[in-house]
Amino acid sequence: MSTINNNPENYALFRDCLSTTLLQPAPSAPDPPKRRRRGKNTGAPLVASTPAPDPEKDAEELAEFVDYLSTEIFYNLPEELQGLEYRTWREDEALQEQYSLPLAKDSLLLLNLPPSVIETLVTYNLISADPYVESHLPSSPESFLLPILTSYITPLIEPPPATRSIRADACELCARSWVPLSYHHLIPRFVHEKAVKRGWHRKEDLQNVAWLCGACHRFVHHFKTHEELARDYYTVELLLDEDEVQRWAHWLLEHSIQAEPFLACAEKLYPKIMTISKDGSVAVEV
Repeated sequence: MSTINNNPENYALFRDCLSTTLLQPAPSAPDPPKRRRRGKNTGAPLVASTPAPDPEKDAEELAEFVDYLSTEIFYNLPEELQGLEYRTWREDEALQEQYSLPLAKDSLLLLNLPPSVIETLVTYNLISADPYVESHLPSSPESFLLPILTSYITPLIEPPPATRSIRADACELCARSWVPLSYHHLIPRFVHEKAVKRGWHRKEDLQNVAWLCGACHRFVHHFKTHEELARDYYTVELLLDEDEVQRWAHWLLEHSIQAEPFLACAEKLYPKIMTISKDGSVAVEV
């Protein structure tokens, strides 16, 4: 697909944003109350046989599912989103108006996804089958894509830092080298004035950045508030001193899916919900 070949870095970023969303625990629907029925005593209890888990096969199938879904969706995005970069964003007021952050569903009305993609989203419980029925699932493809496209657009429209010459080759938290990187202000820009006024940092230190993948970048901004990041976590070393950050980085590196954009989709695929425990282990529900 020529559009993906022409924008490989943007496609890789979009794929990473989509896969991160798929790996997040989804809200579960409440179970309906069940009435207990007394069964007949037949002696030995019946034990349901379940197939043994195969983590390698699960990861391969999930990778193929992500490849298929991200390729089909990215191919059908408007061209201005496929090739988005800071320079084109800065020079195009119409583009800024259409996709201003925070994104609203109205911003995505130009999306024209093929029926096969919408059917896939419904089949694998990624969106609700009926948008007019109350559900814990996103009500439409636009609702499903809203956080994904927000995560995709955000690093592409940020101005470059003052010092780009020290760009890292891999994410400075999870060490993944095969995903796109964006810079993270170690002292968030929202509190620059406060950080100097309160003596937390000197003005010349405000532009210090770390190069992070999209998943780690989003994690850091949910990990602590802007003030806490500026005051207590203003270096990569301070971030990595935290057990929670170490567990996240270890889990992401161990379970991330390397970008293989053009793999064929497996015939039988299913979505998965993963949760991370304190010891770093992962539970998967099908």
